[in-house]
Amino acid sequence: MTGMCPFGILARTMGVSIAFANQKGGVGKTTTAANLGAALSELGKSVLLVDFDPQGNLSSAVGADRDKPGVYELIAGDDEASRVIQPTSQDKLTIIPANANLTGANIELVNEQQREFFLNEVLEPLIPRYDYVFIDSPPSLGLLTLNALVAADRVMIPLQCEYFALEGLTQLLKNIKKVQNSFNPDLELYGILFTMFDSRTRLANDVVQEVIGYFGKRVFRTIIPRNVRLSEAPSHGIPVTQYDTDCAGARSYRKLAEEVLQRGEKETR
Repeated sequence: MTGMCPFGILARTMGVSIAFANQKGGVGKTTTAANLGAALSELGKSVLLVDFDPQGNLSSAVGADRDKPGVYELIAGDDEASRVIQPTSQDKLTIIPANANLTGANIELVNEQQREFFLNEVLEPLIPRYDYVFIDSPPSLGLLTLNALVAADRVMIPLQCEYFALEGLTQLLKNIKKVQNSFNPDLELYGILFTMFDSRTRLANDVVQEVIGYFGKRVFRTIIPRNVRLSEAPSHGIPVTQYDTDCAGARSYRKLAEEVLQRGEKETR
């Protein structure tokens, strides 16, 4: 990666980049990026998914070929965006996949100058071409997640409805504040999204009420329920909106997409 010259964040005339972040794994972060992206594309919006997690689950969820060059080759300067962006089964939904090479990026970036801006540099010219760019980050607070937050306009936090998720949320918000202060002053907390909600448990309902009480309007009204179809869809390489178009998971992500568009309309007024 030596020789790259990352540049800072510029004003964007169109397109919104959203990082999906949570240092706790298994909270529905990747599921949300894939299915919200698919639901928005159904509504006519162009969406670019960026898989910045070495596990590559977002790539698998939409059927991307992980043997081809992807986001690692893009930030390393070994390939061009036009060659690493892949189509999906959903119209208007494309992806820059993650392959095995991304695993070593955390180590390789450590000694680079401006190491926090590598992803920002390659996404900056792409973002205006899309309505939304979704960046899926690893379940950690390392350099890859930092790159995702620096490259994003906003951050969405999927939050599982359980006690330990609240503990992790506090630390994540502190780190987002550090990113705002040091690297990306324009980064906004877009919202907190409840996932894997089970209305039968008192704890889940208590978590919802506590978070809403503290964050108010920054919490999305849509709540994603526990749904077996959401777990099954990735193994077929398609979003749940195609796998089972009328299941509870698909309906919830379509509702979330409408809420995202409504927020966008309010912001432009």
